[in-house]
Amino acid sequence: MFKIPKPITGYTAGHIVIDLYSPVIPALIPLLVLYPGIGYFLAGLLVSVFQITSSLFQPFVGWLSDRSGWSAPIWLCILTSSICISLYGIVQNYYLLLLFAAGGGVAHALFHPSALLQVHGHTSDHNRGALTSFFVTGGNLGFAIGPVIVGVLIGFGGLPALTLIAIPGILMAAYLFMMTRREDRPVAEVPEKKQFVPIAYRPVSLIVTIAALRSWVIMASVAFFPAYLIATEGYSLVFGNLMLTLMLLAGVVGQISGGILSDRYGRREVTIIGLFACIIPYVLFFMTSGWMALLLMVAVGYLTWSTFSVTVTMAQEYLPGRVGLASGLLIGFSIGAGGLGVSVVGIIADYLTLSTALVALTIPLIIAALLSLAIPKREVQAV
Repeated sequence: MFKIPKPITGYTAGHIVIDLYSPVIPALIPLLVLYPGIGYFLAGLLVSVFQITSSLFQPFVGWLSDRSGWSAPIWLCILTSSICISLYGIVQNYYLLLLFAAGGGVAHALFHPSALLQVHGHTSDHNRGALTSFFVTGGNLGFAIGPVIVGVLIGFGGLPALTLIAIPGILMAAYLFMMTRREDRPVAEVPEKKQFVPIAYRPVSLIVTIAALRSWVIMASVAFFPAYLIATEGYSLVFGNLMLTLMLLAGVVGQISGGILSDRYGRREVTIIGLFACIIPYVLFFMTSGWMALLLMVAVGYLTWSTFSVTVTMAQEYLPGRVGLASGLLIGFSIGAGGLGVSVVGIIADYLTLSTALVALTIPLIIAALLSLAIPKREVQAV
């Protein structure tokens, strides 16, 4: 059993809190489409703006962190995100909603590379993988509980009650502000120039492309699965978001087990098996109903997320000395690219049907699985 330093526990708690705001906008889509003039495309565009804004800034922030050791104030990132997302409860002006989505995206772009750099500074070669996984999994846990918090708040107080979701962000920001002020020394150190070896472009490009296609499926599922359940099964918004939370919690389990299996059997092998194994449950989800469909939804969550931390680790191994850049590419750029795909799904849903748009996501899922076969068998070891 490895010991978790107190600062990493704090950063992980902050990761849980900031990432619980990530799925809030997708969870609100069934309500946003009821606003005058907002259809699936414009509602999905809000999700895309949040994800794309994060993806545009995060690789640059990661590169800057690797080069200079600079990191954004983590507490300020959490505070900004909490305020921007909570205002969705009282604001109905679409342009302001776009602005808040962009503001939340920038906050997330600054948080992830900065926090990972701090975590890296508190680790050693003997515990870096375990502690980094602990931090990353915290974000997935926050992502999983976000929709159910939204459902509970709206269920008891209507949309204006969503403003209360800012409370955990404000409290966590205050805690991390005090914690970082007590730091006796800067955690992040400027990496030595010799660590910046040439990038292995082919495997890194493959991994990023696979992650982007997988994120397209994940982000669109997060955005539209509750709306699909409501439209086809007649479930309530609260139940739809509860099922989304269960799917995402299964993803947390999948991510942990995928990481453990990749240490034993290889990252390439686990990535290939996980992606191919997801195809059949995903297709069957739209061919079934009732409890069987709900179980398949949970299975889809487990399998799609099972390769997440594995691909992050592979990127770090192919980018030695570039922790921030690897984070920016895999957690930022690829997820942002997946967020862009949410708008595509929204357009198809407006012109055809939501079911057709979601079934079409089988295509990027199959492409990602096929591309995983091209990942080189021999992995570059981290230095």
